[in-house]
Amino acid sequence: MRGMIWLAPGGDPEAFPPLEGFLDDPPGLVAAGGDLRAERLIAAYRRGIFPWYSAGQPILWWCPDPREVLLPQEFRRSRSLEKRERNAGFEVRSDTAFEAVMQACAAPRHTQDGTWITPEMCEAYGELHRRGIAHSVETWRDGQLVGGLYGVQLGAVFFGESMFSRQSDASKVALSALVRAALVGGTQLIDCQMRTRHLSSLGSRALRRGDFIAAVARGTRDVPDRWRAP
Repeated sequence: MRGMIWLAPGGDPEAFPPLEGFLDDPPGLVAAGGDLRAERLIAAYRRGIFPWYSAGQPILWWCPDPREVLLPQEFRRSRSLEKRERNAGFEVRSDTAFEAVMQACAAPRHTQDGTWITPEMCEAYGELHRRGIAHSVETWRDGQLVGGLYGVQLGAVFFGESMFSRQSDASKVALSALVRAALVGGTQLIDCQMRTRHLSSLGSRALRRGDFIAAVARGTRDVPDRWRAP
């Protein structure tokens, strides 16, 4: 059995451990250290690994088991959500306010202490956005950004990172728009990382880590970018 490894800053961006036979202690933590270079982030996502840590900690890399995912065809769009999409005056845009979406997702919430979206994370994902790899889906109303989400698209997989809402259902509207675009563009899988009651109510489900890693490999290896702007 293998445990967590330490990554060298500036080292080989591909130097993540194999996840087969991995010892989960603590659960899902596979590596620490390294850096947030675009090449390392891309290598991590292709393996189903993502960074998640707080200010003052080393960079921590995770691959939980099980893994929460949303298959676009299984999204549960309630009648009330459809009505809100039609009649609430929302406008959905994509990639027009990526930095603002990240900052909104990083804002303190009553359900958590602090934030894992550090300034270094914002800078790193901003670089991915400039490279056309990270994207935001934004919900606007009366010219104001009221909700949205951001994540990373590799091949036919969208790796969701975080979402926020300043008005009722604004984040659901953004996710619904992402799903509609995914169905048209050919995205096969939306990674939700970990289960929440909110995501479960919208149709997400758990995959065993091995099944998730296999699905990511199929969806990203030699697969052209399937991002389609909502």
